[in-house]
Amino acid sequence: MTKNGEPCTSRDVSTVLEGVTPRPLTKGSMAWCFLPYEFYARDTSRKIKSVFKAKGMSGKHMTGQVPYGYLWADEKREHWVIDDDAAAVVRQIFSLTMEGFGPYQISQLLTQQKIEIPAVHMAQYGEGVNKTKTFKDPCGWCSSTIVQILKKREYLGHTVNFKTRKHFKDKKSKYVDESEWTIFENTHEPIIDQETFENVQRIRGSVRRYPDGFGELQPLTGLMYCADCGSKMYVHRTSNGKRTPQYACSAYSRVPVGVLCSTQHRINAEVVMVLVADMLRAIAVYSKSDRAEFIRTVQETQTAQQTANIAKQKKRLAVAEKRAAELEKLICKIYEDNALGKLPDARYAALDAQYAKEQGELAAEIAELEKAIIGFEQSQKSATKFIALIEKYENFDTMTNTMLNEFVEKILVHERDRKGSQDTTQEVEIYFNFVGKYVPPHFGEVVLTAEEQEELRKKEERKDRLHQNYLRRKANGKQREYEERTKSEKRKKMEEKKAALRAEDMAKGVYLLTSSLPQSEPQRAAAR
Repeated sequence: MTKNGEPCTSRDVSTVLEGVTPRPLTKGSMAWCFLPYEFYARDTSRKIKSVFKAKGMSGKHMTGQVPYGYLWADEKREHWVIDDDAAAVVRQIFSLTMEGFGPYQISQLLTQQKIEIPAVHMAQYGEGVNKTKTFKDPCGWCSSTIVQILKKREYLGHTVNFKTRKHFKDKKSKYVDESEWTIFENTHEPIIDQETFENVQRIRGSVRRYPDGFGELQPLTGLMYCADCGSKMYVHRTSNGKRTPQYACSAYSRVPVGVLCSTQHRINAEVVMVLVADMLRAIAVYSKSDRAEFIRTVQETQTAQQTANIAKQKKRLAVAEKRAAELEKLICKIYEDNALGKLPDARYAALDAQYAKEQGELAAEIAELEKAIIGFEQSQKSATKFIALIEKYENFDTMTNTMLNEFVEKILVHERDRKGSQDTTQEVEIYFNFVGKYVPPHFGEVVLTAEEQEELRKKEERKDRLHQNYLRRKANGKQREYEERTKSEKRKKMEEKKAALRAEDMAKGVYLLTSSLPQSEPQRAAAR
């Protein structure tokens, strides 16, 4: 209506209020409602967000896209069912990862098997975002696709919502931290079991060294750690001039050598493999002979290992939570002081940044502590899972990559008891999945006769005598003089051995030197 009380026309509307969109309240009436366009846009956006959030919090699938391995159950597009062909490929990818293959190697194998990539497979069912795209190679898998498949929690039978959020600056969706996801468990049929998924994530979290010109992939890589400094141990295949894989502490060899870790902690890979197999074999026999006693001893071992550590973590958690609450009060306090003019802007900005940084660090620490405490409480019931894993295999005569990754969490290697000795003892700690560090009763115990004990005593006395002589030579400088005289000759012999091994590998076509490749002239781009 105009100021005079008369109905206004469309021409009058433009002169009464600029930037206003008129909307009739009732069909065929002369009554009009004038509201800004921005209000409608903002109100509609708010409603869409509310509906979207309500749908996500109810556990329904939000994106409208179904992941590779599943299909929509019906036209309503509310539930997923397993796509048998794609699910078999997903299981193969997880299985190959358990065997020690990396994403690039898996992608090459799938390409060789002429398996269609997910985008092509989904397009056949009218799904995916590439339904109209033309592919140069329908079977050309890439490693990034494998990585994305290995990360998906949807394969556990869970619905994962709110993985992205639109940024307020550019309005583009960006991935958020996993802690902010909303996960609804057991909403559809799983393709991968929980144990396999967790093992794969642990394998992916460890750096693995893949096959090179000197040999095959070592199954223990990614599981070996130095007991003194905690660094990873990497395999060396020809550093001793032989084809004997040996693991050494990675921190020891970093320049300056011997500063981050004082010794190499060197150990043969075959020795560790035999030890793991023997221990699993002994555990299998013990668990089958007396299941109840085995569960009891496992739980006692877990309690002894973790109770003291968990007590410290719970104490630290209480301190961290108290400090986090104090920081929240301090932030509010300095904000009020700054608003009232009691605190200068520069000082407020510095304190706010300092408190925000500490707050973020505390939040991360609290999350880790809570995760460790929850894991400890859940591990009390994990002995039965370990027994089920033991019963899965008939024997442990041959340790495969998959078996190692299923059973072993990590292996800690200590330094040898007597350095420089060809025959000495070396402590190795094996931590198993589900049960942690566990040694079955009487494992490794050997009953010696009187003659064997006397022979062992004489052998140890001789070792001690030779070691004392070595320490005296080292103290008076004679050992250093001997090493300087023989160093060049030893190095020459070692290089000859390595060169012979490299020649064998080159003859087999394992690898080529870049200098042996044919030379070619650089090509110029064609003129347009």
